[in-house]
Amino acid sequence: MQATGAVVGHAGERPAGIDALLERVRAGYRRIEAQEAYEAARTGEALLVDIRYAALRERDGVIPGALVIERNELEWRLDPQGSHRVPEATGHDLHIVVLCNEGYASSLAADSLHQLGLHRATDLVGGFQAWRTAGLPVEPVRP
Repeated sequence: MQATGAVVGHAGERPAGIDALLERVRAGYRRIEAQEAYEAARTGEALLVDIRYAALRERDGVIPGALVIERNELEWRLDPQGSHRVPEATGHDLHIVVLCNEGYASSLAADSLHQLGLHRATDLVGGFQAWRTAGLPVEPVRP
């Protein structure tokens, strides 16, 4: 710490904070709206990946056809070179649309996927809540 009490980041700079980090991350790719995500998934052009935790899925439901991968497993499951990948992780050119509850954690997740070489990864503006508000398909979680 400096004498001012400020926490020092890399190269003596003050850490940016989450709002600045989100702004920087989101500037690196084009986010998409719910209707565009729906059409891309419906036509098979994109894979929807729901990273919400179980309690939110149980409360609000799920998007039919979306792949559910909780946030803490995302990179392991979607890395096309990874030993723990899902069958859908077919290559680095896969168009992935990550969605969380409101569109914040999904931005950081999409950035993490970019770092793995998944250059077409993006996220849903407003997350699951925007999807539901747009009147797009949602179904209850099956027991």
